[in-house]
Amino acid sequence: MKTLYVSDLDGTLLNSDSKVSRRSAEILSQLSSKGALITVATARTPATVEPLLADVASTVPAIVMTGASLWDRVNKCYFDTRFIDAATSRSVRETAARYGVDPFTYTLGDNGILDIYRNGTIAPCVRNFIDERSHLPLKRFHLDTPEGDDYALPRTVLFFAMGKPDKIFPLADELRATIPCSVSSYLDIFFDDTAIIEVLAPGLSKADSVKKIAKRYDAKRIVTFGDNLNDLSMMEIADVAVAVDNARDEVKRAADIIIGTNDEDSVARFIADDFSAMQ
Repeated sequence: MKTLYVSDLDGTLLNSDSKVSRRSAEILSQLSSKGALITVATARTPATVEPLLADVASTVPAIVMTGASLWDRVNKCYFDTRFIDAATSRSVRETAARYGVDPFTYTLGDNGILDIYRNGTIAPCVRNFIDERSHLPLKRFHLDTPEGDDYALPRTVLFFAMGKPDKIFPLADELRATIPCSVSSYLDIFFDDTAIIEVLAPGLSKADSVKKIAKRYDAKRIVTFGDNLNDLSMMEIADVAVAVDNARDEVKRAADIIIGTNDEDSVARFIADDFSAMQ
């Protein structure tokens, strides 16, 4: 039975050094050469996905920005991107401002470059986030600019923010209750005192994109791998939902199978065994 394998990145396929190990890359590339359908679903953008997967020779599109777009790994381009309309953008920014949250606004230009706007105070965790990504070729940060004050920038694909849980989680709850958008909120996997929120166009999620790719490749079986709350949607629609042993308890409870940790090449080894068994 043709199977689509979809793994989260951080905390799942990536090890504790935030890398795909050499062994995992070798296993996944070998399986892909034999016809295995393997891809990732991540909150990350192609700017970081491409370097991380540089040694993984899969041609299946990647699900990026939690499902806001798909990324063609062969032709290096976005497709099936959904934008947030102006009215929704204004409502999201106005609500965030009431909670003292300054989100990053991700906009996608016709040139395939993400222009990311943010105005406001920069906390240390935000500064680290910017510094780690400011040199990447597929995105540009614009900090404290007049454009960043625009609550309805054109071609907005994502609002992203990090901050204290006592601000982020109530903000997420209000957005879900009052605004037509898709909202994901969860604790950072590295720092339990930092929460993350992602706001997308209505109806978007990792699950939605997984189903699109499964249909594209006529895959009749879906196996997903995750560790955090934003993986739950794709685990719910999977035929086999797999959690790594370092996953949050909520994710483990939702899983059909729990494998080893992200430092043990567990995802790659599971796919190898499963793919062999399905042949």
